[in-house]
Amino acid sequence: MKTRTAMGVAALSLFAWSQAPVTADTPLFTTVFTPAEFTARRTKVMNAIGDAVAIISGATETSTYTKFRQGAQFFYLCGVEVPRAILVIDGRAKSSTLFLGPGGPSNEGPQLAPDAEAKRLTGIEQVLDRAKFADAVAAIAAEGRTIYMPDREETLGAGTTDRVQSHARATQQDVWDQRQPKEIVFKEKVQAAAPRSSIKNLDPIVDALRVIKSPAEVSVIRESTRIASLGILEAMKSAKPGMHEYELEAVADYLFKRHNAQGIAYFALVATGTNAAWPHYHAAQSKLEDGDLVLMDYAPDFHYYASDVTRMFPANGRFTPRQRELYGIYVKLYQALLASIGPGPAIERLTRAHDEMVKILNTFTFADPKIKAAAERFVQGYANPRGGYGHGVGMDVHDVSGDRGDNTLVPGMVFTIEPALTINDERIYIRLEDPVVITATGFEHLSAGLPMEIDDVEKAMKEPGLADLWKAPAPGTPLGGRGGGGS
Repeated sequence: MKTRTAMGVAALSLFAWSQAPVTADTPLFTTVFTPAEFTARRTKVMNAIGDAVAIISGATETSTYTKFRQGAQFFYLCGVEVPRAILVIDGRAKSSTLFLGPGGPSNEGPQLAPDAEAKRLTGIEQVLDRAKFADAVAAIAAEGRTIYMPDREETLGAGTTDRVQSHARATQQDVWDQRQPKEIVFKEKVQAAAPRSSIKNLDPIVDALRVIKSPAEVSVIRESTRIASLGILEAMKSAKPGMHEYELEAVADYLFKRHNAQGIAYFALVATGTNAAWPHYHAAQSKLEDGDLVLMDYAPDFHYYASDVTRMFPANGRFTPRQRELYGIYVKLYQALLASIGPGPAIERLTRAHDEMVKILNTFTFADPKIKAAAERFVQGYANPRGGYGHGVGMDVHDVSGDRGDNTLVPGMVFTIEPALTINDERIYIRLEDPVVITATGFEHLSAGLPMEIDDVEKAMKEPGLADLWKAPAPGTPLGGRGGGGS
């Protein structure tokens, strides 16, 4: 298996950004992807819809003082970060039209306006005032052309399609709620304006495109992973008995913001001791105790792309003998699974991973029968594989699947592995997670530079962490350390 290592531990602090540099001025259009990248995506949509048109509306402005973030499907097709924008992709004319509000300077900075500059920056053939969208719908309606529109609610910051869909189901089942998402309301209004047109679901077409990442997308996910790794590594080095879970979260939050993340990809999962047994535990209020293992699963939202990384480490910096056995066998089995990844049918590769795991079990020296039984259950779970390795990663941390029923891995796919080894009666839960990219000859291990082996984790934890650089004052201590008059 040919495996490309993305980074070493020392390289976590270095990154030569290969895309266009970010300037001090507020950009009117994304500097991360070129207009040609978005044009290629829209061309694929045109080829898929034939004589039809596709219509997709962008996210609205927020109702709070939080930064605007465009919906995932809309951004994927044009990269425009303007509230209430509308995109029309014409399969017959092989051109697109972007509808924008007046734009121009506002109290939040400049925005893209419907003018020649917008056409040049975006590469979209026509950029018109949003007020003219009704005329465009009328022209489509007059011909009764088929219209493709998204069915599901948009995903925004820290959003995923599975969470969006479960929230939509819960809303509709709540007799005191039953609000319709923006996408449904927009679709109904378009249908009313074009009653002869058939409305079809655009999501499967765009989802299929999103499954295979371009080199530019991989580059952004690689950087998102680097930032995630930096945050977890600094939290690992900062961890001490007596700290709280939220303090480790805060360390990572600083690193994310320090490296220009636009937000979080999902809420931080920092779980000490038995809290780790809750897979999505995020209360972050417990104190780290001497002898605890700490699970940390956290990553940023970087230029609309997520990562997903997890590590476990001892709160006091040293694994106990039992933890060394428990975590040690898990790492060996986990690495066998990781090493099996590559292009081709996933089931065949998972079968090879199972065979290698059996060999590891037969040569590993167990002192604790409960750990041995847990490891055997873990391996048995791969005896008759039916699915794939894990969930996709991309614009969403649980990215769209594209309905690939054959489970064939092809170059450009990005996903994570995150199997858990458990001893339920003790609420023991051991899990790592790493994102990988399928290549033509194997895979790229994006988080390879983040310590995983016992000795490497313990070595890293001997170094001072970010939290060691500043001692928080006791509650109630006046800022500045001196008394005096009021303001």
